[in-house]
Amino acid sequence: MGDIFDYWYEYKKVVPRGFTRTLGKIAELADSGIPVHFFTGNHDIWVFDYLPKELGVQVHYHEMQVTLNGKKFFLAHGDGLDPYDKGYHFLKKIFTNRILQWSFSRLHPNLGIALAHAWSKKSRVSKGISVPFKGEENEGLYHFAKSVLEHEEVDYFIFGHRHLLLDLPLGKTSRYINLGDWIVHYSYGVFDGESFELKKYKGPGESL
Repeated sequence: MGDIFDYWYEYKKVVPRGFTRTLGKIAELADSGIPVHFFTGNHDIWVFDYLPKELGVQVHYHEMQVTLNGKKFFLAHGDGLDPYDKGYHFLKKIFTNRILQWSFSRLHPNLGIALAHAWSKKSRVSKGISVPFKGEENEGLYHFAKSVLEHEEVDYFIFGHRHLLLDLPLGKTSRYINLGDWIVHYSYGVFDGESFELKKYKGPGESL
């Protein structure tokens, strides 16, 4: 659900260093016939055609709704959906501007990647991995999900943007789920065809 990479920018001839094993495992899954869907997050918003062409991944740049075994899912990273996060709305316009992307790609990768990592590190130092849960009344994505339910039925809202581990009731039958992260929680979600469950990875062959 996005933010798989701390920073990702696709140059025409350069792949960012440090993700070889992750990319290899994704390729292994895709090569085995397992469909792999990748939702871009705000840290890897500049995924373009490398993952689809080299790994066989299906990349999604916007939210998506899908029905599985009669359960309706609303899937999205979540960035840009918070109606209160005006600052990020402005930043996203900058990040997705084609002229600015072209200008950034003119920088040598050593400089461009160094600048991006410095920005990301500064953000983690000031905010931590994620801002603590603000309460249902102040969580923008929670309010967004409630607004969707005003005009359609959804069983599960699945997000990744907040990096929090959350499973909250939403209305009478819906649930708001945030998948957590692989820095603090080592968490993931599983839908077994009947219900959705959050789990934590503890080691090879173990989950809780």
